[in-house]
Amino acid sequence: MKTKQVIRTCAASLLAVGLTGSALASSHMDAPLITLDPSANTCDVYAFRTDNNNVQYLTTALTVYPFEEPGIGPNIYNFDPNVLYEIHVCLSNDVTKGNASISYQFQFKTGHKDTNTILQSYLGVVQTVGDASQNLTQTYTVTKVDHRPRVHKRTTVLGTGVVPPNNQGIATPLYNQGDNGENLAKEGVATAGELDSYTSNSIVNLADGYVTFCGQRDDGFFGDINAIFDLLQLRNPGKDVQAGFNVHAIVLNIPLAELGGDQQIVGVYCTTSRRQVTVLRDSAKKGPVSNGEYVQVGRQGNPLFCEALVAVADKDVYNRTSPSDDAKLFSKYALQPELAHLLNAIVFQSSVAPESNRTDIAGIFIPDLLKVDLSTGPCRLAGGGTNDLANPDDAGFSNLGIFGGDTLTSTVQAGFGNGTVPGGWPNGRRFGDDVITIAVSALASDLRPGTLTIRGPYGDNIGTNDMAYNKVFPYATTPQNGRNHVHP
Repeated sequence: MKTKQVIRTCAASLLAVGLTGSALASSHMDAPLITLDPSANTCDVYAFRTDNNNVQYLTTALTVYPFEEPGIGPNIYNFDPNVLYEIHVCLSNDVTKGNASISYQFQFKTGHKDTNTILQSYLGVVQTVGDASQNLTQTYTVTKVDHRPRVHKRTTVLGTGVVPPNNQGIATPLYNQGDNGENLAKEGVATAGELDSYTSNSIVNLADGYVTFCGQRDDGFFGDINAIFDLLQLRNPGKDVQAGFNVHAIVLNIPLAELGGDQQIVGVYCTTSRRQVTVLRDSAKKGPVSNGEYVQVGRQGNPLFCEALVAVADKDVYNRTSPSDDAKLFSKYALQPELAHLLNAIVFQSSVAPESNRTDIAGIFIPDLLKVDLSTGPCRLAGGGTNDLANPDDAGFSNLGIFGGDTLTSTVQAGFGNGTVPGGWPNGRRFGDDVITIAVSALASDLRPGTLTIRGPYGDNIGTNDMAYNKVFPYATTPQNGRNHVHP
């Protein structure tokens, strides 16, 4: 009864602040065309409020390249130099319109120290990022593009960085426990001084107070996606089918001073784009050439809107359009979610989830942005759980967010009383948020004004990641060891 009372109160707050969430998760395979383009395929987007050294940040992250098998050889999962990766922030009226106010562009270059060898990635044991043993090295440039009117300088190069090596194993020992490539990858840590040297040496301080990291990471999303997409045949206990895989992550700390301060709610989404034309040349050594303007091929805001709500006919359209188009093109899928019907027919076997006029569902996905209340102060962060003595979750953290009593206090909105708002997703999204359980419970419930009914909690019986998270930048976890890792 106490749990239901907390959930009921929390759901009321979600309505009050317009942050109700109802996606399932992110299986990373959201639309037909983008699954053919893994380096441009967005996996997850994160956005949450943090503080570090007395500086306030909006921490954002984009992960791409789903299901990187750590044991592959040669290990050449990389960012694509022909892809433009962008993190977009919406401010003020642009949040409701779905327009990007500021975009942060990441463009990569790939080089080899020696091409007259079969050793594509490693010539020996890598001791420091970019050393002589790291044959394949990627560098990148970060550019800020300000779309707001009356801005004097629209484009600013913030700086450059180097991508650390992927975690092969013996070639990259410092990622792994005991600095030994035969061991499992190191778990997440609570302090910056405990980060492995590859990660810490790849964190870059950019101009104007920005901080960034780009590189391979453990896939921080967890869920029994196989069961969900296998005709919703859920199992108990669930199976984290994302466990043991890596992704590539772009993490950016944005100083709140750059956004106009903390007294506001912002929206965040990410896109990937390719040039209009690719020309294949006769000379194999010259390689293909990409020309023309960039064309968007992928985007994501909240987890799984495209996957779980948008019909097959429009999935590729979603990835090619902007959140500003969502009201016109995709509101029907949020207002009458087919997933609610499927849950009723297969899981509940009765009319539990409302199937039509879901204005509560449309409230979060139209436009499809992660909304973050910056006035709350820093959010609570996940570590390795309450039993991890070296790196516990922050006190009061719940992977169910507001549904687990994890709340923050806003100074710019009333919330459900005295400014109380969600501590995690759907107020932004943190590493460790159990978006499946939060979302399924919301979809099964009726969160519309005047008809408030709370059901659940429901989920896929998976509540934690297979690795502990970092509680310090870049927050995403050490990449899995190619030599020693485990799939469920």
